[in-house]
Amino acid sequence: MQPLTQVWPDDLAALYRERGYWRGETMFGFLRRHAGERPHSIAVVGETACWTYRELTQRAEAVAHGLLALGYRPGDRIVVQLPNIPEFLSVVFGLFRAGLIPVFALPAHRECEVLHLAARSQASGYIIAAAADGFDYRVLARKVKDGTPALRHVIVVGDAQEFTSLSELPATPVDLPADPDPGSVAFLQISGGSTGLPKLIPRTHDDYIYSFRASAEICRLDAGSVYMAALPVAHNFPMSSPGAFGALYAGGRVVMCPSPSPQTAFALIAREKVTITGLVPPLALLWIQAAASATHDLSSLKVLQVGGAKFTPEAARRVRPALGCSLQQVFGMAEGLVNYTRLDDPEERIVETQGRPISPDDQILIVDEWGEPVRDGAAGMLLTRGPYTIRAYHDDAAANARSFTADGYYRTGDIVRMTADGYLVVEGRAGDHINRAGEKISAEEIEDHLIAHPGVFDAAVVAIPDPYLGERSCAFVIGGGNRPTALALKAFVRGRGLAEFKVPDQVVFVEKFETTAVGKVSRKILRQGLRDGYLETQESRS
Repeated sequence: MQPLTQVWPDDLAALYRERGYWRGETMFGFLRRHAGERPHSIAVVGETACWTYRELTQRAEAVAHGLLALGYRPGDRIVVQLPNIPEFLSVVFGLFRAGLIPVFALPAHRECEVLHLAARSQASGYIIAAAADGFDYRVLARKVKDGTPALRHVIVVGDAQEFTSLSELPATPVDLPADPDPGSVAFLQISGGSTGLPKLIPRTHDDYIYSFRASAEICRLDAGSVYMAALPVAHNFPMSSPGAFGALYAGGRVVMCPSPSPQTAFALIAREKVTITGLVPPLALLWIQAAASATHDLSSLKVLQVGGAKFTPEAARRVRPALGCSLQQVFGMAEGLVNYTRLDDPEERIVETQGRPISPDDQILIVDEWGEPVRDGAAGMLLTRGPYTIRAYHDDAAANARSFTADGYYRTGDIVRMTADGYLVVEGRAGDHINRAGEKISAEEIEDHLIAHPGVFDAAVVAIPDPYLGERSCAFVIGGGNRPTALALKAFVRGRGLAEFKVPDQVVFVEKFETTAVGKVSRKILRQGLRDGYLETQESRS
Protein backbone atom coordinates (compact mmCIF):
# COMPACT_ATOMS: atom_id res chain seq x y z
CA MET A 1 0.00 0.00 0.00
CA GLN A 2 1.32 3.44 -0.95
CA PRO A 3 2.46 5.14 2.27
CA LEU A 4 0.79 8.34 3.44
CA THR A 5 3.15 11.21 4.18
CA GLN A 6 3.18 14.97 4.46
CA VAL A 7 6.63 16.34 5.22
CA TRP A 8 7.82 19.88 5.90
CA PRO A 9 11.54 20.75 5.86
CA ASP A 10 13.14 20.11 9.25
CA ASP A 11 13.91 23.78 9.89
CA LEU A 12 10.34 24.86 9.23
CA ALA A 13 8.87 22.00 11.26
CA ALA A 14 11.08 23.02 14.19
CA LEU A 15 9.98 26.64 13.79
CA TYR A 16 6.29 25.71 13.75
CA ARG A 17 6.70 23.71 16.95
CA GLU A 18 8.78 26.40 18.61
CA ARG A 19 6.13 29.03 17.87
CA GLY A 20 3.35 26.86 19.24
CA TYR A 21 1.51 26.15 16.02
CA TRP A 22 2.11 22.42 16.28
CA ARG A 23 1.47 21.25 19.85
CA GLY A 24 1.61 17.49 19.47
CA GLU A 25 -2.15 17.04 19.76
CA THR A 26 -4.17 14.38 17.95
CA MET A 27 -7.62 14.46 16.40
CA PHE A 28 -9.13 12.04 18.90
CA GLY A 29 -7.07 13.38 21.78
CA PHE A 30 -8.84 16.73 22.04
CA LEU A 31 -12.27 15.06 21.98
CA ARG A 32 -11.22 12.67 24.74
CA ARG A 33 -10.02 15.65 26.79
CA HIS A 34 -13.40 17.35 26.51
CA ALA A 35 -15.19 14.12 27.43
CA GLY A 36 -13.27 14.22 30.69
CA GLU A 37 -13.61 17.94 31.35
CA ARG A 38 -17.20 18.56 30.20
CA PRO A 39 -18.83 15.14 29.88
CA HIS A 40 -22.40 16.40 30.13
CA SER A 41 -22.08 19.37 27.77
CA ILE A 42 -23.85 18.95 24.44
CA ALA A 43 -21.40 18.20 21.62
CA VAL A 44 -23.64 17.58 18.61
CA VAL A 45 -27.31 17.93 17.71
CA GLY A 46 -29.11 16.50 14.70
CA GLU A 47 -32.70 16.11 13.61
CA THR A 48 -33.28 13.14 15.91
CA ALA A 49 -30.14 12.97 18.07
CA CYS A 50 -28.47 15.00 20.78
CA TRP A 51 -25.18 13.72 22.19
CA THR A 52 -22.99 14.98 25.00
CA TYR A 53 -19.21 14.98 24.74
CA ARG A 54 -19.13 11.76 26.72
CA GLU A 55 -21.74 10.14 24.48
CA LEU A 56 -19.98 11.23 21.28
CA THR A 57 -16.69 9.87 22.60
CA GLN A 58 -18.28 6.56 23.64
CA ARG A 59 -19.94 6.19 20.24
CA ALA A 60 -16.65 6.93 18.49
CA GLU A 61 -14.86 4.32 20.59
CA ALA A 62 -17.58 1.78 19.77
CA VAL A 63 -17.00 2.46 16.06
CA ALA A 64 -13.26 2.00 16.60
CA HIS A 65 -13.76 -1.33 18.38
CA GLY A 66 -16.19 -2.53 15.73
CA LEU A 67 -13.97 -1.70 12.76
CA LEU A 68 -10.91 -3.29 14.31
CA ALA A 69 -13.01 -6.37 15.15
CA LEU A 70 -13.91 -6.59 11.43
CA GLY A 71 -10.22 -6.98 10.71
CA TYR A 72 -9.14 -3.45 9.85
CA ARG A 73 -5.74 -2.34 11.05
CA PRO A 74 -4.23 1.10 11.74
CA GLY A 75 -3.30 2.77 8.48
CA ASP A 76 -6.14 1.24 6.44
CA ARG A 77 -8.16 3.78 4.43
CA ILE A 78 -11.95 4.11 4.59
CA VAL A 79 -14.00 6.27 2.21
CA VAL A 80 -16.59 8.26 4.21
CA GLN A 81 -19.58 9.62 2.31
CA LEU A 82 -22.11 10.86 4.84
CA PRO A 83 -24.56 13.77 4.91
CA ASN A 84 -24.87 16.25 7.76
CA ILE A 85 -25.88 13.84 10.51
CA PRO A 86 -24.36 13.32 13.99
CA GLU A 87 -23.00 9.96 12.84
CA PHE A 88 -20.56 11.82 10.63
CA LEU A 89 -18.71 12.83 13.80
CA SER A 90 -18.97 9.48 15.60
CA VAL A 91 -17.69 7.69 12.49
CA VAL A 92 -14.83 10.07 11.79
CA PHE A 93 -13.64 10.25 15.40
CA GLY A 94 -14.03 6.47 15.58
CA LEU A 95 -11.70 6.14 12.61
CA PHE A 96 -9.21 8.47 14.28
CA ARG A 97 -9.37 6.40 17.49
CA ALA A 98 -8.74 3.18 15.58
CA GLY A 99 -5.81 4.68 13.67
CA LEU A 100 -7.74 4.33 10.40
CA ILE A 101 -7.64 6.98 7.68
CA PRO A 102 -10.88 8.69 6.59
CA VAL A 103 -11.03 9.57 2.88
CA PHE A 104 -13.67 12.27 2.59
CA ALA A 105 -16.16 12.08 -0.28
CA LEU A 106 -18.95 14.61 -0.73
CA PRO A 107 -22.63 13.58 -0.64
CA ALA A 108 -22.97 14.86 -4.23
CA HIS A 109 -20.29 12.52 -5.55
CA ARG A 110 -21.37 9.58 -7.65
CA GLU A 111 -19.82 6.46 -9.16
CA CYS A 112 -17.12 8.22 -11.18
CA GLU A 113 -15.72 10.22 -8.26
CA VAL A 114 -16.08 7.58 -5.55
CA LEU A 115 -14.44 4.85 -7.65
CA HIS A 116 -11.54 7.23 -8.28
CA LEU A 117 -11.17 8.12 -4.59
CA ALA A 118 -11.33 4.48 -3.51
CA ALA A 119 -8.76 3.39 -6.10
CA ARG A 120 -6.33 6.26 -5.59
CA SER A 121 -6.43 5.97 -1.79
CA GLN A 122 -6.37 2.14 -1.88
CA ALA A 123 -9.42 2.11 0.37
CA SER A 124 -10.66 -1.15 1.86
CA GLY A 125 -13.88 0.21 3.39
CA TYR A 126 -16.76 2.51 2.47
CA ILE A 127 -19.14 4.15 4.96
CA ILE A 128 -22.41 5.63 3.71
CA ALA A 129 -25.89 6.63 4.79
CA ALA A 130 -28.65 4.39 3.47
CA ALA A 131 -30.24 7.34 1.71
CA ALA A 132 -30.27 11.14 1.77
CA ASP A 133 -31.99 13.83 -0.30
CA GLY A 134 -33.88 11.19 -2.25
CA PHE A 135 -30.74 9.31 -3.31
CA ASP A 136 -30.11 5.68 -2.33
CA TYR A 137 -26.40 5.35 -1.54
CA ARG A 138 -26.68 1.56 -1.31
CA VAL A 139 -27.24 1.46 -5.08
CA LEU A 140 -24.07 3.50 -5.52
CA ALA A 141 -22.22 1.26 -3.05
CA ARG A 142 -22.98 -1.84 -5.12
CA LYS A 143 -21.33 -0.23 -8.15
CA VAL A 144 -18.36 0.96 -6.10
CA LYS A 145 -17.89 -2.47 -4.51
CA ASP A 146 -18.06 -4.20 -7.90
CA GLY A 147 -15.45 -1.80 -9.24
CA THR A 148 -13.12 -1.92 -6.22
CA PRO A 149 -11.85 -5.45 -5.53
CA ALA A 150 -9.97 -4.32 -2.40
CA LEU A 151 -13.17 -3.01 -0.76
CA ARG A 152 -13.92 -5.50 2.03
CA HIS A 153 -16.90 -3.88 3.74
CA VAL A 154 -19.63 -1.34 3.06
CA ILE A 155 -20.95 0.04 6.35
CA VAL A 156 -24.30 1.78 6.35
CA VAL A 157 -25.94 4.27 8.69
CA GLY A 158 -29.56 3.06 8.55
CA ASP A 159 -31.03 0.09 6.75
CA ALA A 160 -27.98 -1.77 5.49
CA GLN A 161 -29.73 -4.37 3.33
CA GLU A 162 -26.97 -6.81 2.30
CA PHE A 163 -24.22 -4.60 3.77
CA THR A 164 -23.03 -4.09 7.36
CA SER A 165 -25.04 -1.78 9.62
CA LEU A 166 -23.10 0.76 11.66
CA SER A 167 -25.31 -0.06 14.64
CA GLU A 168 -24.45 -3.75 14.34
CA LEU A 169 -20.68 -3.56 14.17
CA PRO A 170 -19.06 -6.29 16.28
CA ALA A 171 -19.05 -5.43 19.97
CA THR A 172 -16.07 -7.69 20.61
CA PRO A 173 -13.58 -5.85 22.84
CA VAL A 174 -10.26 -5.33 21.09
CA ASP A 175 -7.15 -3.45 22.07
CA LEU A 176 -7.24 0.07 20.69
CA PRO A 177 -3.95 1.43 19.37
CA ALA A 178 -1.86 4.06 21.10
CA ASP A 179 -2.30 7.64 19.95
CA PRO A 180 -0.64 8.22 16.57
CA ASP A 181 2.36 10.41 15.90
CA PRO A 182 0.94 13.98 15.67
CA GLY A 183 3.04 14.49 12.57
CA SER A 184 1.43 11.56 10.79
CA VAL A 185 -1.40 11.82 8.26
CA ALA A 186 -4.81 11.88 9.96
CA PHE A 187 -7.03 11.83 6.86
CA LEU A 188 -7.28 12.48 3.14
CA GLN A 189 -9.29 15.42 1.86
CA ILE A 190 -10.03 16.09 -1.77
CA SER A 191 -8.94 18.96 -3.95
CA GLY A 192 -11.29 20.99 -6.09
CA GLY A 193 -9.90 19.18 -9.11
CA SER A 194 -8.72 21.84 -11.56
CA THR A 195 -7.35 19.29 -14.04
CA GLY A 196 -9.46 16.17 -13.89
CA LEU A 197 -10.68 14.07 -10.98
CA PRO A 198 -9.97 15.17 -7.39
CA LYS A 199 -6.48 14.94 -6.00
CA LEU A 200 -5.97 13.56 -2.49
CA ILE A 201 -4.72 15.94 0.19
CA PRO A 202 -2.94 14.34 3.16
CA ARG A 203 -3.51 16.42 6.32
CA THR A 204 -1.58 15.71 9.50
CA HIS A 205 -2.88 15.94 13.05
CA ASP A 206 -0.46 18.77 13.82
CA ASP A 207 -1.18 20.99 10.83
CA TYR A 208 -4.95 20.52 10.71
CA ILE A 209 -5.53 21.01 14.42
CA TYR A 210 -3.55 24.23 14.23
CA SER A 211 -5.74 25.47 11.38
CA PHE A 212 -9.04 24.99 13.20
CA ARG A 213 -7.71 25.89 16.65
CA ALA A 214 -6.44 29.23 15.32
CA SER A 215 -9.64 29.66 13.29
CA ALA A 216 -11.73 29.16 16.42
CA GLU A 217 -9.69 31.85 18.18
CA ILE A 218 -10.10 34.28 15.27
CA CYS A 219 -13.85 33.60 15.25
CA ARG A 220 -14.01 33.93 19.06
CA LEU A 221 -15.52 30.53 19.69
CA ASP A 222 -15.86 29.26 23.23
CA ALA A 223 -17.93 26.74 25.19
CA GLY A 224 -21.03 28.86 24.64
CA SER A 225 -20.72 28.90 20.85
CA VAL A 226 -23.18 26.99 18.68
CA TYR A 227 -21.86 26.29 15.19
CA MET A 228 -24.31 25.09 12.53
CA ALA A 229 -22.92 22.99 9.67
CA ALA A 230 -25.22 24.10 6.85
CA LEU A 231 -22.90 23.24 3.94
CA PRO A 232 -21.88 19.58 3.45
CA VAL A 233 -19.63 19.01 6.43
CA ALA A 234 -17.01 17.03 4.51
CA HIS A 235 -16.01 20.29 2.79
CA ASN A 236 -12.98 21.97 4.34
CA PHE A 237 -14.91 25.20 5.04
CA PRO A 238 -17.65 23.73 7.33
CA MET A 239 -15.21 21.21 8.73
CA SER A 240 -12.45 23.50 9.91
CA SER A 241 -12.95 27.22 9.21
CA PRO A 242 -13.64 27.06 12.14
CA GLY A 243 -16.29 24.51 11.27
CA ALA A 244 -17.46 21.52 13.26
CA PHE A 245 -13.94 20.62 14.38
CA GLY A 246 -13.17 24.16 15.52
CA ALA A 247 -16.41 24.34 17.50
CA LEU A 248 -15.70 21.02 19.21
CA TYR A 249 -12.13 22.05 19.96
CA ALA A 250 -13.50 25.15 21.70
CA GLY A 251 -15.93 23.00 23.70
CA GLY A 252 -18.97 24.37 21.90
CA ARG A 253 -21.91 22.70 20.21
CA VAL A 254 -22.30 21.54 16.62
CA VAL A 255 -25.71 21.55 14.94
CA MET A 256 -25.94 19.30 11.88
CA CYS A 257 -28.28 20.98 9.40
CA PRO A 258 -29.59 18.55 6.76
CA SER A 259 -30.29 21.30 4.24
CA PRO A 260 -29.06 24.90 3.90
CA SER A 261 -32.47 26.07 2.68
CA PRO A 262 -33.83 28.99 4.73
CA GLN A 263 -36.89 26.94 5.69
CA THR A 264 -34.77 24.25 7.36
CA ALA A 265 -31.87 26.35 8.56
CA PHE A 266 -33.88 29.21 10.08
CA ALA A 267 -35.90 26.74 12.17
CA LEU A 268 -32.68 25.19 13.53
CA ILE A 269 -31.13 28.59 14.25
CA ALA A 270 -34.17 29.50 16.32
CA ARG A 271 -34.43 26.13 18.08
CA GLU A 272 -30.74 25.63 18.89
CA LYS A 273 -29.76 29.29 19.34
CA VAL A 274 -27.09 29.03 16.66
CA THR A 275 -24.40 31.71 16.98
CA ILE A 276 -22.30 31.13 13.84
CA THR A 277 -22.60 29.39 10.49
CA GLY A 278 -21.07 29.50 7.03
CA LEU A 279 -22.50 29.69 3.52
CA VAL A 280 -21.42 30.07 -0.09
CA PRO A 281 -22.53 33.32 -1.80
CA PRO A 282 -25.62 31.98 -3.62
CA LEU A 283 -27.02 30.62 -0.36
CA ALA A 284 -26.19 33.84 1.46
CA LEU A 285 -28.23 35.74 -1.13
CA LEU A 286 -31.09 33.29 -0.68
CA TRP A 287 -31.01 33.78 3.10
CA ILE A 288 -30.93 37.56 2.72
CA GLN A 289 -34.01 37.40 0.52
CA ALA A 290 -35.85 34.96 2.79
CA ALA A 291 -35.10 36.90 5.98
CA ALA A 292 -37.51 39.66 4.95
CA SER A 293 -40.48 37.35 5.48
CA ALA A 294 -39.02 34.97 8.05
CA THR A 295 -41.05 34.24 11.16
CA HIS A 296 -38.27 32.44 13.05
CA ASP A 297 -36.21 34.19 15.72
CA LEU A 298 -32.74 34.62 14.24
CA SER A 299 -31.45 36.93 16.97
CA SER A 300 -28.97 34.35 18.35
CA LEU A 301 -26.98 34.43 15.09
CA LYS A 302 -23.95 36.64 15.64
CA VAL A 303 -21.75 35.77 12.66
CA LEU A 304 -22.50 34.69 9.12
CA GLN A 305 -19.40 33.50 7.32
CA VAL A 306 -19.38 33.59 3.53
CA GLY A 307 -16.73 31.80 1.51
CA GLY A 308 -16.10 29.26 -1.22
CA ALA A 309 -16.39 31.90 -3.95
CA LYS A 310 -16.12 35.67 -4.35
CA PHE A 311 -18.84 37.56 -2.45
CA THR A 312 -19.45 40.87 -4.18
CA PRO A 313 -19.35 44.03 -2.05
CA GLU A 314 -22.91 44.88 -3.09
CA ALA A 315 -24.18 41.59 -1.71
CA ALA A 316 -21.91 41.73 1.34
CA ARG A 317 -23.39 45.06 2.43
CA ARG A 318 -26.84 43.47 2.63
CA VAL A 319 -25.97 40.84 5.27
CA ARG A 320 -26.12 42.96 8.42
CA PRO A 321 -29.35 44.85 7.57
CA ALA A 322 -31.13 41.66 6.47
CA LEU A 323 -29.96 39.13 9.05
CA GLY A 324 -28.92 41.35 11.96
CA CYS A 325 -25.51 39.71 12.33
CA SER A 326 -21.90 40.40 11.44
CA LEU A 327 -20.45 39.22 8.15
CA GLN A 328 -17.11 37.42 8.08
CA GLN A 329 -15.57 36.71 4.70
CA VAL A 330 -13.53 33.52 4.40
CA PHE A 331 -11.17 32.66 1.55
CA GLY A 332 -9.30 29.40 1.72
CA MET A 333 -8.56 26.05 0.21
CA ALA A 334 -8.42 22.42 1.31
CA GLU A 335 -4.68 22.44 0.59
CA GLY A 336 -4.14 24.86 3.47
CA LEU A 337 -4.17 28.66 3.47
CA VAL A 338 -7.26 30.25 5.01
CA ASN A 339 -7.94 33.99 5.21
CA TYR A 340 -10.54 35.75 7.37
CA THR A 341 -11.81 39.24 7.76
CA ARG A 342 -11.66 39.90 11.51
CA LEU A 343 -14.80 40.47 13.52
CA ASP A 344 -13.62 43.91 14.66
CA ASP A 345 -12.55 45.05 11.19
CA PRO A 346 -14.15 48.21 9.79
CA GLU A 347 -17.25 47.49 7.72
CA GLU A 348 -15.65 48.54 4.44
CA ARG A 349 -12.77 46.11 4.93
CA ILE A 350 -15.23 43.31 5.66
CA VAL A 351 -17.30 43.91 2.55
CA GLU A 352 -14.48 44.83 0.17
CA THR A 353 -11.88 42.11 0.94
CA GLN A 354 -11.66 38.36 1.52
CA GLY A 355 -9.53 38.62 4.65
CA ARG A 356 -5.95 38.05 5.75
CA PRO A 357 -4.18 34.80 6.65
CA ILE A 358 -4.57 32.86 9.88
CA SER A 359 -0.89 32.72 10.73
CA PRO A 360 1.97 35.21 10.95
CA ASP A 361 4.00 32.48 9.25
CA ASP A 362 1.70 32.09 6.26
CA GLN A 363 4.03 33.19 3.49
CA ILE A 364 2.32 34.88 0.53
CA LEU A 365 3.73 35.53 -2.92
CA ILE A 366 1.75 37.28 -5.68
CA VAL A 367 3.48 36.78 -9.01
CA ASP A 368 2.99 37.36 -12.72
CA GLU A 369 2.89 34.64 -15.38
CA TRP A 370 6.69 34.45 -15.38
CA GLY A 371 6.84 33.95 -11.63
CA GLU A 372 8.07 37.46 -10.85
CA PRO A 373 6.54 39.44 -7.95
CA VAL A 374 3.97 42.00 -9.09
CA ARG A 375 4.10 45.60 -7.93
CA ASP A 376 2.34 46.48 -4.67
CA GLY A 377 -1.44 46.41 -5.05
CA ALA A 378 -1.39 44.75 -8.47
CA ALA A 379 -3.20 41.51 -9.25
CA GLY A 380 -1.28 38.31 -9.78
CA MET A 381 -1.21 34.60 -9.11
CA LEU A 382 -1.29 33.58 -5.44
CA LEU A 383 1.41 31.27 -4.11
CA THR A 384 1.65 30.27 -0.46
CA ARG A 385 3.36 28.07 2.08
CA GLY A 386 3.03 27.84 5.84
CA PRO A 387 2.36 25.72 8.93
CA TYR A 388 -0.89 24.22 7.62
CA THR A 389 -0.42 24.31 3.84
CA ILE A 390 0.53 20.98 2.32
CA ARG A 391 3.76 20.37 0.48
CA ALA A 392 2.48 17.57 -1.79
CA TYR A 393 -0.59 15.65 -2.92
CA HIS A 394 -0.81 11.92 -2.29
CA ASP A 395 0.71 9.71 -4.98
CA ASP A 396 0.45 12.22 -7.82
CA ALA A 397 3.84 13.24 -9.20
CA ALA A 398 2.39 15.11 -12.19
CA ALA A 399 0.05 17.21 -10.04
CA ASN A 400 2.83 17.93 -7.58
CA ALA A 401 5.10 19.17 -10.37
CA ARG A 402 2.33 21.53 -11.56
CA SER A 403 1.12 22.70 -8.19
CA PHE A 404 4.25 23.22 -6.07
CA THR A 405 7.40 25.23 -6.62
CA ALA A 406 10.83 23.81 -5.93
CA ASP A 407 10.96 25.73 -2.64
CA GLY A 408 7.59 24.45 -1.43
CA TYR A 409 5.10 27.15 -2.40
CA TYR A 410 1.65 25.95 -3.38
CA ARG A 411 0.31 27.43 -6.61
CA THR A 412 -3.29 28.10 -5.62
CA GLY A 413 -4.60 28.98 -9.08
CA ASP A 414 -6.25 32.12 -7.67
CA ILE A 415 -5.71 35.64 -8.99
CA VAL A 416 -5.56 38.08 -6.08
CA ARG A 417 -4.26 41.47 -5.08
CA MET A 418 -3.15 42.56 -1.63
CA THR A 419 -4.24 45.78 0.02
CA ALA A 420 -1.83 48.03 1.87
CA ASP A 421 -2.97 46.53 5.19
CA GLY A 422 -2.30 42.93 4.12
CA TYR A 423 -5.80 41.82 3.15
CA LEU A 424 -6.47 39.82 -0.02
CA VAL A 425 -9.02 40.66 -2.70
CA VAL A 426 -9.87 37.76 -4.98
CA GLU A 427 -10.05 38.69 -8.65
CA GLY A 428 -10.65 35.27 -10.23
CA ARG A 429 -9.02 31.99 -11.24
CA ALA A 430 -5.88 31.49 -13.29
CA GLY A 431 -6.79 28.10 -14.73
CA ASP A 432 -9.59 26.38 -16.56
CA HIS A 433 -11.55 25.95 -13.40
CA ILE A 434 -15.23 26.71 -12.81
CA ASN A 435 -16.30 27.84 -9.35
CA ARG A 436 -20.00 27.01 -9.35
CA ALA A 437 -21.56 28.04 -6.03
CA GLY A 438 -18.36 27.09 -4.24
CA GLU A 439 -17.94 23.72 -6.00
CA LYS A 440 -14.78 23.57 -8.10
CA ILE A 441 -15.20 21.91 -11.49
CA SER A 442 -12.49 20.87 -13.91
CA ALA A 443 -13.23 21.92 -17.49
CA GLU A 444 -10.94 19.17 -18.73
CA GLU A 445 -12.79 16.44 -16.83
CA ILE A 446 -16.19 17.43 -18.23
CA GLU A 447 -14.81 17.76 -21.76
CA ASP A 448 -13.58 14.17 -21.58
CA HIS A 449 -17.09 12.98 -20.73
CA LEU A 450 -18.74 15.07 -23.45
CA ILE A 451 -16.35 13.82 -26.13
CA ALA A 452 -17.19 10.24 -25.13
CA HIS A 453 -20.63 10.73 -26.72
CA PRO A 454 -20.63 9.26 -30.25
CA GLY A 455 -22.44 12.34 -31.56
CA VAL A 456 -19.79 14.79 -30.29
CA PHE A 457 -16.68 15.61 -32.30
CA ASP A 458 -15.13 18.08 -29.86
CA ALA A 459 -16.11 20.10 -26.80
CA ALA A 460 -14.78 22.96 -24.69
CA VAL A 461 -16.22 23.84 -21.29
CA VAL A 462 -15.91 27.39 -19.96
CA ALA A 463 -16.98 29.42 -16.95
CA ILE A 464 -19.66 32.04 -17.59
CA PRO A 465 -20.43 34.71 -14.96
CA ASP A 466 -23.71 34.10 -13.17
CA PRO A 467 -25.34 36.53 -10.72
CA TYR A 468 -26.63 33.70 -8.54
CA LEU A 469 -24.06 30.89 -8.80
CA GLY A 470 -21.01 33.12 -9.23
CA GLU A 471 -20.07 31.09 -12.30
CA ARG A 472 -21.97 28.52 -14.35
CA SER A 473 -20.59 25.99 -16.80
CA CYS A 474 -21.18 26.36 -20.52
CA ALA A 475 -20.21 23.58 -22.91
CA PHE A 476 -19.42 24.56 -26.48
CA VAL A 477 -19.89 21.45 -28.60
CA ILE A 478 -19.05 20.50 -32.20
CA GLY A 479 -21.40 17.77 -33.29
CA GLY A 480 -20.27 14.72 -35.20
CA GLY A 481 -22.63 12.42 -37.05
CA ASN A 482 -25.92 12.07 -35.19
CA ARG A 483 -25.69 15.19 -33.03
CA PRO A 484 -27.60 14.90 -29.72
CA THR A 485 -29.88 17.56 -28.30
CA ALA A 486 -28.65 19.63 -25.38
CA LEU A 487 -30.97 17.74 -23.01
CA ALA A 488 -29.80 14.38 -24.31
CA LEU A 489 -26.17 15.38 -23.93
CA LYS A 490 -26.72 16.49 -20.35
CA ALA A 491 -28.46 13.19 -19.62
CA PHE A 492 -25.53 11.33 -21.16
CA VAL A 493 -23.03 13.10 -18.91
CA ARG A 494 -25.24 12.56 -15.88
CA GLY A 495 -25.52 8.88 -16.75
CA ARG A 496 -21.74 8.46 -16.65
CA GLY A 497 -21.87 8.65 -12.86
CA LEU A 498 -20.83 12.26 -12.31
CA ALA A 499 -21.89 14.52 -9.48
CA GLU A 500 -24.90 16.62 -10.54
CA PHE A 501 -23.05 19.91 -10.06
CA LYS A 502 -20.63 18.88 -12.84
CA VAL A 503 -23.33 18.47 -15.51
CA PRO A 504 -23.03 21.51 -17.82
CA ASP A 505 -25.57 24.21 -17.03
CA GLN A 506 -25.72 25.22 -20.67
CA VAL A 507 -24.84 23.56 -23.98
CA VAL A 508 -24.08 25.69 -27.06
CA PHE A 509 -23.57 23.93 -30.38
CA VAL A 510 -21.05 25.50 -32.76
CA GLU A 511 -19.79 24.57 -36.24
CA LYS A 512 -16.09 24.79 -35.46
CA PHE A 513 -13.48 26.16 -33.09
CA GLU A 514 -11.68 28.94 -34.96
CA THR A 515 -8.51 28.78 -32.90
CA THR A 516 -7.85 25.05 -33.18
CA ALA A 517 -6.21 25.04 -36.62
CA VAL A 518 -3.80 22.07 -36.76
CA GLY A 519 -4.57 21.46 -33.11
CA LYS A 520 -1.60 23.38 -31.76
CA VAL A 521 -3.36 26.18 -29.90
CA SER A 522 -3.76 25.54 -26.18
CA ARG A 523 -7.13 24.58 -24.79
CA LYS A 524 -6.76 27.47 -22.36
CA ILE A 525 -6.64 30.01 -25.19
CA LEU A 526 -9.51 28.26 -26.95
CA ARG A 527 -11.71 28.36 -23.86
CA GLN A 528 -10.95 32.02 -23.23
CA GLY A 529 -11.85 32.93 -26.81
CA LEU A 530 -15.14 31.04 -26.67
CA ARG A 531 -16.04 32.61 -23.36
CA ASP A 532 -15.22 36.14 -24.50
CA GLY A 533 -17.10 35.68 -27.77
CA TYR A 534 -20.15 34.30 -25.99
CA LEU A 535 -20.22 37.19 -23.52
CA GLU A 536 -19.87 39.76 -26.30
CA THR A 537 -22.76 38.13 -28.17
CA GLN A 538 -24.93 38.18 -25.06
CA GLU A 539 -24.15 41.84 -24.41
CA SER A 540 -25.06 42.79 -27.97
CA ARG A 541 -28.47 41.13 -27.54
CA SER A 542 -29.29 42.93 -24.30
